[in-house]
Formats: sequence, structure tokens, C-alpha cells
Amino acid sequence: MRSPFHLVEMSPWPFFCSLGGVFVAISLVGWFHGSCVCFFMFSASLVVLILWQWWRDVIRESNQGWHTSYVANNIRLGMVLFILSEVMFFVSFFWAFFSCSLVPAIEVGGVWPPVGIVPVNPFKLPLLNTAVLLGSGVSVTWAHHAVLAGERVDAISGLGVTVLLGVYFTFLQICEYSECSFTIADSVYGSLFYVMTGFHGMHVMVGTVMLIVCLFRCFNYGFSSERHLGLEVSVWYWHFVDVVWIFLFLCVYWWGS
Repeated sequence: MRSPFHLVEMSPWPFFCSLGGVFVAISLVGWFHGSCVCFFMFSASLVVLILWQWWRDVIRESNQGWHTSYVANNIRLGMVLFILSEVMFFVSFFWAFFSCSLVPAIEVGGVWPPVGIVPVNPFKLPLLNTAVLLGSGVSVTWAHHAVLAGERVDAISGLGVTVLLGVYFTFLQICEYSECSFTIADSVYGSLFYVMTGFHGMHVMVGTVMLIVCLFRCFNYGFSSERHLGLEVSVWYWHFVDVVWIFLFLCVYWWGS
């Protein structure tokens, strides 16, 4: 009799993925200090290839029936704990932001934003980005409910719209950075602004990749109304990204300016 639990076989992908992450961090720091971007591109491509192989194995395990109801519930619990850890990750940055902005130090002129900093107008690109992410939240919910209802074409349409909006958000964020009058080295405001929005942008890119994988799986009849765990956790992650951006817009862009 098969056990309801899945005893995962030994896999090399977690080790190689961790190693690739170290290479990405080292190459990114080197790029910031004037080294060639080639090492960073190679490291990032290596991580993408490793993740492709890892996710292929996980999807194969699901298709072979290893993801029983017990396993699926544990995967959901793991995703909830992961999102909670991400929440605390961003809470630390918001804590630092409010600590610096509510009682500005004399080093920044005793005011917030610091002297010499011209903040981004919150009612231009940031407001458009907010509308884009909120729209993507609607479209991904549409896709989720379409899968539950067995409407494959609607699910593909919803996921496709969400992926396009995610890519568009990333493009607008790059445009915003190119127009900023300050850099990450301009006082604590610049450091916090770029770190908070940059990490959020990285999460948007990861969420976009997850939804692209879900789009291909949906296109290849990989989801049904009963079996769609990958899509479900991806939707949770995307809504988390939406909520973080709302707090960023209200606290950093609007109130902080």
C-alpha cells in the first residue's frame, strides 16, 4: 500500500541552486564595482536552468500521483510559512523607514525627505504601477476561478493578462529608476527607497516566472478543477506582492514624500 506521504528522493537541485545564488550575489557586487556584466548574466542563466530542472521534477512528481491530499496540505502550509517569512523581511525595512522618517537625524538635515532629495512624484509612474498591479490581481483571480470552474480558455487568458501586466510593471519600474534624481548612495532615503522597491521588484519578477510556468502547464492541460496546487500557491504569492506594493505606495511614495 502506498503511503499518503511523499518521501522525497535525493535531489542535486537545492545544492546547485544555493551555489548559483552565491554566484549571482558575488557577480552582482562585482558588477556594481565596475566588473564585466558577463559573469552576472552567466550566473543568472545558471540559476534559471537549475530552477527549470527542479520544477520539472516537482511537476513530474505531481503528475505521477505523489502529491496526495496530505502532501498538498503540507505544501500549502509551507507556502504560508514562506510568505510569513517574507512579510517579516519587508517589515524590517518598513521599520527602518519609519524609524528614520518619524525622527529625522541631524545628519539628514532634521527633515524628511532629507535635504537635497527630490522624491518621486507618487501620482505619476507609481500611481500607474499601482493600477497595473491591482489589475493583475484581478486577472489572476479570474484565472484561478476559471480553473476551479473548468474553463481552460478563460484560465489561459487570465494568466496571460497577468504575465503581461507583471512584465509591464517591471518595465515601468526600470523607467522610474532611470528618471530618479537621486541614487542608492544619496543618504538613508536613497538607500531605503532603492532597497525596498528593488526587493519588491525582484519578487514581482519571481512571481511572473511562477505564473509563466503555470501558463504553460495550463496550456498543456496540466491543471484541473481538482488538481491545481501549483497555480494556487502562485496566486497566493502574487497577492502578497500586490499587498506589499500598496504599503510601499502609501508609506514610501505618498506619505514619505
